[in-house]
Amino acid sequence: MTTRAIVADAAGGPETLRFETIADPGAAPGELLVETVAVGVNFIETYQRSGLYPVPYPFTPGAEASGVVAAVGEGVEGFGIGDLITTSEARSTYAERFAVEAERAVAVPEGIAADVAAALPLQGLTAHYLATSAAHPEPGDTVLVHAGAGGVGLLLTQLLVARGVRVLTTASTPEKQALSRGAGAAEVLEYDGFAGRARELTDGEGVAVVYDGVGRTTFDDSLRALRIRGEMVLFGAASGPVPAFDLQRLNAGGSLSITRPSLGHFLRTAEERAWRYGELFDAISAGRLDVRIGARFPLAAAADAHRALEGRATTGKVLLLP
Repeated sequence: MTTRAIVADAAGGPETLRFETIADPGAAPGELLVETVAVGVNFIETYQRSGLYPVPYPFTPGAEASGVVAAVGEGVEGFGIGDLITTSEARSTYAERFAVEAERAVAVPEGIAADVAAALPLQGLTAHYLATSAAHPEPGDTVLVHAGAGGVGLLLTQLLVARGVRVLTTASTPEKQALSRGAGAAEVLEYDGFAGRARELTDGEGVAVVYDGVGRTTFDDSLRALRIRGEMVLFGAASGPVPAFDLQRLNAGGSLSITRPSLGHFLRTAEERAWRYGELFDAISAGRLDVRIGARFPLAAAADAHRALEGRATTGKVLLLP
């Protein structure tokens, strides 16, 4: 049996992504085979495609998607054919069918649409661990979230504001600035001079936390924006990786701390996974969390989706639709 999928034979630009017929992945013991409904597109796939993150070739990108269970592997309990599931921990989801370990899939509650379910996992779970676990802002604290109109930025802003945290963001265009304000940002800053402006808005003290998924172009000023004993959370590199730096700068900046977290380290147990998904699903169902889908592309046009993402031409979540 076969399926159609996006395949890259070597590292390179978006043009390396081709739509081809490949062998159906099947459902091995402990796995689900899923008919894809929607696929989440994420920066990590552009890093893999470009060669920044080495992967074996031929390579089909993707770890995030929603879909309908088509087959249940031996030993799997709790899922049946026809169930709608979502995941950010599958393999090769840029395809019409994909496989996922059952323990890494989550049933989607009734009332949550399949496209929203596909848009939620990676960015939603990332926003959740950033807000609850990677740093420790208290109610009344002021934090800075870069790329406030991006998928993680919009969700993280909403989660932080719901916890009583004052959120400043950065955004590059009037449209993106309006979206960020709509998510609850108290102030939306230009990238130029954001460190000084953040200090002005905190009476010279600086912010408690900077959440930086941009990387190289914002890193130095992000450190300058922090208050004494502030926390820097570097969780991405949309502008490129941060060069090596002298740790003494953390002392000079006011006993700062820095962490470089990764989602997998915050999904270590079934209980932790269920807690994070449960809070997100509950917030969506209650209307407290809006998951913005900024663009939809046909699966065959994955290269165009990568161009849009790398060109920072998108807001919210980018989806591929088979």
